[in-house]
Amino acid sequence: MSSAEPTGAAATAGPAPLPAAESRFIDVHYHVGPDAFLRRHTAATAGALYAEHGGWVVLKNHLGSTAAQAWEARQQGLPVSGSIVLNRLAGGFDPRVVEQAVIQHGDDSGLRLIVHLPTVTGRTHRSRLTRTPSHPLLADGQPALTVADESGALRPEVTELLRAARDLPVVISTGHADGHEVRLLVDEVVRLDVPRLMLNQPANPMTGLSCKDLVEVAAAEQVWTEQTALTRLLDYQDRADFADVLSLLPRVVYSSDLGQPSQMDIPDWLTWSQKAYADAGLTPERVAEVTHGGPLKMLSP
Repeated sequence: MSSAEPTGAAATAGPAPLPAAESRFIDVHYHVGPDAFLRRHTAATAGALYAEHGGWVVLKNHLGSTAAQAWEARQQGLPVSGSIVLNRLAGGFDPRVVEQAVIQHGDDSGLRLIVHLPTVTGRTHRSRLTRTPSHPLLADGQPALTVADESGALRPEVTELLRAARDLPVVISTGHADGHEVRLLVDEVVRLDVPRLMLNQPANPMTGLSCKDLVEVAAAEQVWTEQTALTRLLDYQDRADFADVLSLLPRVVYSSDLGQPSQMDIPDWLTWSQKAYADAGLTPERVAEVTHGGPLKMLSP
């Protein structure tokens, strides 16, 4: 073999995926296996469906990082980027965990890695989802971790992680922080001038922030609000609040938060969403903003 012949990943990579900027929509929150619970799709099968419908997807799982899965999917020409969830099982708030995920994610997508703060917090909440743990070691769940300590103050290691995030191509997500913690995180992000913070599905009962709350909480220019379909599908959020978030707030990103076998698949979500936009009275321009323009701006360097 001559020295000019490609080797390794370069030899097997498929065509590059359609850039996120040229996609029809960007879903910043979709669960694939392997995850803490059984999921409907793998990175490859989900990526193929998003490609079929002209979309881009950001993979998520509660075990840790999807960065390497996303990189591999893109080598096969699929429109996929990744995230990491900083639950205790994945290494918690150690910046080295984030740096490793950034490296695994690569820089070919042109998009930031989403870094979710812990989603397993130990708080009492009985999910309405039908969920099956993916492995016997998860039968009793994962060890809990919160961004605030027993006194209600942000943990120092969270502040250090936010400092590190200023120099990395990432979007920090509030994870399943409660309303008090979200406010602490917003204040600290503004104080430290962290470029991007996404309020992760704030209508979820573990966070409990309504559109009225978010008018104040999400006022800072680097703060983005995620509105998921799942909070509405599970009736955690009423129709009016869902519509208000999508239509009234600045810097909104609309996502699915799907992937559960008990919930609708991607094509059905897209159809459901079209009706939801109409019911909420969204203009075509606003739909384009919350489904593509906003997510792209949040994820872009």
